[in-house]
Amino acid sequence: MSRKPLRIGLIGCGTVGSGVAKLLLEDRERIEQRTGRPIELVRIAVRRQDKPRPSFVPRSLLTTDLDRLLRDPEIHVVIELIGGIEPARQIIHTALSHGKDVVTANKAVLATFGTELFRTAREHGRVIAFEASVAGGIPIVSTLAQGLAANRILSIKAILNGTTNYILTQMTEAGWSYEQALAEAQKRGYAEADPTLDVDGSDSAHKLAILCRIAFGSALDWESIERRGIAHLPEADLRFAGELGYVVKLLAEAWWSDDQLAVHVEPTLIKKTDPLADVRGVYNAIHLVGDVVGETLLYGLGAGQMPTTSAVMADLIDLAVGRAQATFESLRLWEQGRPIRRRPAETVRSRFYLRVNVQDRPGVLAQVAGVLGRRQISIASVIQHEAFDDHEDIVVPVVIMTHSAPLAELRGALEEINRLACVASPSVYYPVAD
Repeated sequence: MSRKPLRIGLIGCGTVGSGVAKLLLEDRERIEQRTGRPIELVRIAVRRQDKPRPSFVPRSLLTTDLDRLLRDPEIHVVIELIGGIEPARQIIHTALSHGKDVVTANKAVLATFGTELFRTAREHGRVIAFEASVAGGIPIVSTLAQGLAANRILSIKAILNGTTNYILTQMTEAGWSYEQALAEAQKRGYAEADPTLDVDGSDSAHKLAILCRIAFGSALDWESIERRGIAHLPEADLRFAGELGYVVKLLAEAWWSDDQLAVHVEPTLIKKTDPLADVRGVYNAIHLVGDVVGETLLYGLGAGQMPTTSAVMADLIDLAVGRAQATFESLRLWEQGRPIRRRPAETVRSRFYLRVNVQDRPGVLAQVAGVLGRRQISIASVIQHEAFDDHEDIVVPVVIMTHSAPLAELRGALEEINRLACVASPSVYYPVAD
């Protein structure tokens, strides 16, 4: 093995970047024992040199001259940790074009421009390592690419966003409102000032698209993934789910059905006995089913300074010893691969949770059940709490659990139900992951 130092240029010295710098500067001996060669951090590109930095970051390493870092022939690997689409895409492209390997935690840029960037890497004989882009410290990329390489992956069922999982945990266990839980998440640094990408499901869709491309061997446009977030999830539905023996999680799913790939991200009811139901706070978990290995569950912190730093350093060590190069070549990601037939969302079958707010008067449940029956949707159970007010205009929630039905029929039934005179407000539904 080469004893030549591997020289690193780090772009971004925020939360994760400073964690990476700390390990590279303070744990050099341990890292060299793992790699058999020195790894040297030689430059850190930042926007402002005068910004306060941790004491372990030498001022002599800081630069605002990003272009010089990217073109420096003495730098072998660029670690991109600034996030977002641009200028991250151009930074990665330029680094590859100048003969450097790239380590990135940027799921958004990979989910959006993965095809382009991986093609550029191959054209220049370089590697993009991206373990940190999905699920923080959970080694899911290497698990799919190496540990489960003999398997055809049949399904992925995952909690991939720590912000939303924390919010849902607080709403479920502490009875907080969505607004309270979000404010606390922001206070603790679990949520951004603008949490839109997390709470609308986009962040989970980015990560699911990356996992699908590894697991199923073909490109998947993340924007084509049907998704719903948690921003408008009523607390009442969490309580009713609990009564029925379920918890609600923002679930990212992909599975083979009739030789087609079905994918979605949305709040989903999970049985309390399912291991995913016990994933609390900012933790992530990924449940995989392979045709050889069967079921596998990976669990851990999905974000934060040190879990993400751990994944970045794992990629860097793999580059130093040559594992990343072998994995990158074997995967041949984001190139012209076999086409995947996407299963239209409307044809996907599931059990469903429905909540219909109706006027409390005779015959109402029969009207709702009649609509479902005409759509061939069978009712498994019903919850309707007794009303203690005799006022004739009182509105009560009726909660229905269905047997398996196509999504198109369920949506059609809800359109009819919402037009009934006895229904007081739009009905809601969530899939059930049984």
